[in-house]
Amino acid sequence: MSMVSVIIPVFNEEETINHLVLELNAYFQRETRFSTEIIFVNDGSSDDTMHRLKKAPHLSYSYKIISFSRNFGSHAALRAGILRAKGDYITFMYADLQDPLSLVSQLFEEIDSKRVDITWAFRNSTAVSKAEKVFSLAYATLMRKYAVPNFPKKGFDVVMFSKKVKACLDTNVENNSSIFIQILNLGFKQAGITYDKRVRLVGKSKWTFSKKIKLLIDSFVAFSFAPIRLVSFVGIMFFLLGVLWTGYIVFRKIMFDDLASGWPALLSILMVGFGITNISLGIIAEYLWRTLDASRKRPVFVIDEIVEETLEAKPGNRLLVDAI
Repeated sequence: MSMVSVIIPVFNEEETINHLVLELNAYFQRETRFSTEIIFVNDGSSDDTMHRLKKAPHLSYSYKIISFSRNFGSHAALRAGILRAKGDYITFMYADLQDPLSLVSQLFEEIDSKRVDITWAFRNSTAVSKAEKVFSLAYATLMRKYAVPNFPKKGFDVVMFSKKVKACLDTNVENNSSIFIQILNLGFKQAGITYDKRVRLVGKSKWTFSKKIKLLIDSFVAFSFAPIRLVSFVGIMFFLLGVLWTGYIVFRKIMFDDLASGWPALLSILMVGFGITNISLGIIAEYLWRTLDASRKRPVFVIDEIVEETLEAKPGNRLLVDAI
């Protein structure tokens, strides 16, 4: 029987742990086509998340709890889970269960029947605010146009992949990068299904606006040369405008001599010029900083503790699930 490793990053999710574990027990008790390994990655939570994970009754699946020394981000948590996963197939889920657990079975059926290495769950509809929808649409549009042409229009949060993909990810653990785009770019055979994202029932989302902006910057800097190309384009445009403006001034001076000189015009030119220069330098510096960060080879994450227990070590637990 195949094993599926389900990686669930958690960060300050003490309100959702009991509900999450209850749902996991109920669902994976019924699933008999594959065995399940759940890998919880505690991303430096400052609340009671880790304690509740340890005390929760993990009855119908083997599990690991990986705890970071501090908060490293959800993508680092996913990478840590992949490194420790033992399943034939690996997928991601999230503590809020906005993505239904039935996706695990659907993705397994798709990847197993079509004999592909990667299967995506593309969002068909999303129960989020209008502002989040606008950001997601803008992000997907920019990525499709300037970085990854096959990036899905409505985005994705869930993927299942084989050990072959895991081996590639384990040998290329990238910092300040998007693991989803890295998987998308590997080039292995891929398939996909669609689903409807649900409303979060418990707790508050940790996917803040600042984290979304960081993901946008990470995605462009890691997978696109568009920002550097933009700097070159802006520089060329301002050079041509400067040449034309200089020619115009010389022409008016020779033909009409009616242009008044003064510091306001000079100040405006300097402000625009220095503004464009600073923006350009900022974009270039972003690339240089990430190159420096990669050259240091600092760890993408630091593991503080690992708790592990297999289903075989818990005889009779499947019977206990019925009593919950």
